[in-house]
Formats: sequence, structure tokens, C-alpha cells
Amino acid sequence: MLQRRHLLAAPALLAPVAARAQAPFPDRAVRYIVPFPPGGLTDIMARLVGQKLAEIWGKPVVIENRAGGNALIGADAVAKSAPDGHTLLAITMTHTVNATLFPNAPFDFRRDLTTISVLGSLPLVVVVNAERNPARTLAELVQQAKQRRLNGGSSGNGSPPHLGLELFRRAAEAGDNITHVPYRGGAPSVTDLAGGSLDLMVSNLPECIAQIQAGRLRPLAITSAARHPLLPEVPTVREAGQPTLEMTNWTAVMVPAAVPAPTLARLEADTLAAIRDADVGRRARDGGFTVEGWDRARSLAFVTEETARWARLIQEAGLRAD
Repeated sequence: MLQRRHLLAAPALLAPVAARAQAPFPDRAVRYIVPFPPGGLTDIMARLVGQKLAEIWGKPVVIENRAGGNALIGADAVAKSAPDGHTLLAITMTHTVNATLFPNAPFDFRRDLTTISVLGSLPLVVVVNAERNPARTLAELVQQAKQRRLNGGSSGNGSPPHLGLELFRRAAEAGDNITHVPYRGGAPSVTDLAGGSLDLMVSNLPECIAQIQAGRLRPLAITSAARHPLLPEVPTVREAGQPTLEMTNWTAVMVPAAVPAPTLARLEADTLAAIRDADVGRRARDGGFTVEGWDRARSLAFVTEETARWARLIQEAGLRAD
């Protein structure tokens, strides 16, 4: 009889463990790690989407800025976090560049992280200080680059602004006349350009639009194939005679690759609901983004293609993490 009572008691003892194992996601606050300082494009989009996810889940979504190491510090923290879906990573094209630029990174880009959704895309803008730089066209800036040394800022080694600066250097045939000055994010580099510490940037549009609208920065050309509604008077790089400068940046949300399939599906569905929300979309477009909101399959294929594309440019240009 005692043995039978033990057998009957066992399921009751195990029930709380099973309930915890099958607890609905999320069952607590979610960390959304941005591997850049506040104010940059990745941070802007993460806060928009994170706020909506908090509404959907009824749980806090805490934005945590962990800048440094060209986004490696924040990405590494997510890659090594518990694979339960409660830690998200906000990332840009930088992630696909880092896969080639940092072969000895502390985590494996392809194995340890997976993409939930590409949220939005955006062009970059060739900008100069409106007060201190007389260039009013891209052609005039090209002439400057041929005649004197210029300091070009970026949000970090291998970042889209860095690659844009490299494309400009090659298009202008400026050789060593352009010195790359990497920062730990887009916002501080744009601030220094507006303050006169830099000569030019190929900046992400959301990061420089406020300074452009305030008259502190002068846009010379935009890197998209078509003009942008926020800057309709600014020509494309193709219109300005430099088609090789065409490029588009993007931002996505990622999680550890070992997150269980049911949680990945929930993350995908809720993230798509957040980015496709009318108010979120409006605010993103006002900030310079084109809303994408791609599903996992399309996002995974896109990130793979981007990794291969930028690997070729890095190798051809001989870029290093200087």
C-alpha cells in the first residue's frame, strides 16, 4: 500500500516542474540588447518595436545599450544568454560585416545566433558640416578629397557608414587623403560632425536627419536608388555621378540559435505584429526607415546573402578592423 501511495504521489510532485518547463513565453521581463549607444538607428528601431512587444506580451521589454567592440560585446552577450527567448539582439548590417571582419570573434555568427525578422531598411546620406565645409554637391566633395586630407567618421569599424566611406574613397580616388575615424555608434559620430570635428560622413539617415533638419549638416547625396521622401531635394548618388556608392542599410532582431522552435514561432509572430502595427510603421517612416517586417525564412536568406556580399567587398578593399 505504501508503494502505491508513493507512485500516486510522484506525478503530484513532478507537476510543478512540468508546469514551469511548459510556462508560456514570456513569463518575465525580456531584455532587448542594443550593441550601440542610445540614439542610433538600431536603438531607435529597437525602442519602437520593444514598446509594442511590451504591450503585446504584458511584460516589460527592457532596452539595454551595450556598446563596444564594433557591436561584438552586445552580440556576444546575447549569443551566450539562456536560449529561452527572453534576450533579444538588435542588429544592423554590421552583423553580416563582422562575420568576415572579425574571424576570431568570441562566438560563431552563423551557428550561435538566428534572425527573427528584418524590421526595416534605410539609405545612407553623404553629409558635411553646413557651416564649415563649403561643398554643396557630391562632385565638390570629391574634388576636396583629391586635394586635401579629410577626416571621415563612422559608427565603428565595418559599420555601414565605414563601408560607405570606403566606397566614397574608392570612387573619389582619394587614396590616403581620407582618414577613417571610428566611433562607438552613429549618434556620437554625427554629433562630432555637427560640431566640426569631422569633415564628412556617409551616415545612416535616421541618425543624421535631425541635424540636417536643424541646418547643422548639409546633405549632398543619398545612397538609395530613388530619392527619399524626407529629403526630396537631395539627389541620389547615381544622379550625382557616383553610382558605385549605392547601398542600403537595415536593422533586424536576433536571438540565440538554440531557442526552442515554439518560442521562435511566438517571437516571429509577435515581432511581425509589432513592426506591422500602423503607429509603429508611421513612426518608423517618420524616422527615415522603410518598414520591411519580413518573416524568418526571408530574413534568414537575406542575412546569408548579405554576409556573402560584404565579405567580397571587405576582401577586395583589404579592410581591417583598424
